[in-house]
Amino acid sequence: MKDFRSVRIVFMGTPEFAVASLDALCKAGCTIVGVVTAPDKPAGRGLELQPSAVKKYAIEKGIPLLQPVKLRDPEFLQALDNLKAELQVVVAFRMLPEVVWNRPALGTINLHGSLLPQYRGAAPINWAIIDGNSQTGVSTFLLQQEIDTGQLLMSTPISIGPDETAGELHDKMKEIGAALLVKTVQGWIERTIVPTPQPDQSDSNQPLRHAPKLTKETGQIDWHQSAKTIHDLVRGLSPTPCAHTQLNGKFLKIIKSNPLSADRSLLPGQVSTDGKTYLRFGCGEGALDIAVLQLEGKKKMPVSEFLKGYRFEEGQK
Repeated sequence: MKDFRSVRIVFMGTPEFAVASLDALCKAGCTIVGVVTAPDKPAGRGLELQPSAVKKYAIEKGIPLLQPVKLRDPEFLQALDNLKAELQVVVAFRMLPEVVWNRPALGTINLHGSLLPQYRGAAPINWAIIDGNSQTGVSTFLLQQEIDTGQLLMSTPISIGPDETAGELHDKMKEIGAALLVKTVQGWIERTIVPTPQPDQSDSNQPLRHAPKLTKETGQIDWHQSAKTIHDLVRGLSPTPCAHTQLNGKFLKIIKSNPLSADRSLLPGQVSTDGKTYLRFGCGEGALDIAVLQLEGKKKMPVSEFLKGYRFEEGQK
């Protein structure tokens, strides 16, 4: 039986979420012969080019690095071949063409932030919370042509707390996912894992939910919805990009909240505050108590700090 640590692996990923997996593979003794990540992007006030989190890690560890603009570029494909990878591992990268994912003899393994086939798409962590779920998970699968549809290898369920944010779940999931990925790589190389097709909607007890890319419209609060639904939107988009509304023509981000389901005294969008310690907005059912917010042009702050410099009119919406 081949030692999984001797197999030549190319790792593909970009954000901080992927670093945990790359680090776990390195600590497990895997032979990482190269890293593929996104090109540097302008960021900050000066719009200076900034490397990805994965690039920073690769440079620190002295791992050969590729940053293709186009994944079908012949020069990139030749550079990929020069690494002589037997297996590719993908975590939070971008959609790969077949000419890339089908290159190594052992194929390409992907780590995804949901219990597939649920929440295929770009933002599974966010949508699981926005939809009010109490459980999600991480899955590993073999890449194929259709996004997030390849044969399943392993999965681990993860509970979601009633007030847990996407940021908190992200930090928990990246570590659990990294551990699952190491087990998957070992099991796949040592042939102790048998891949299984993902069930389609007709095989599932629940309708399949999807996780499309987040847009500005995703975060727009509809105050006619219930306080619980809006609270799930707030925590599903916290700490970024944040649920938002309009306050006197200005963009207002709601970063942390608490649903008050029993409060039926306010109309949707109507404000209630003592001007010092609390700020609430009426919902279609109940009210939303605001804990942390950020008004356009201002810094993020707790509501008590915000109320020191902002005054509401009685009954304002």
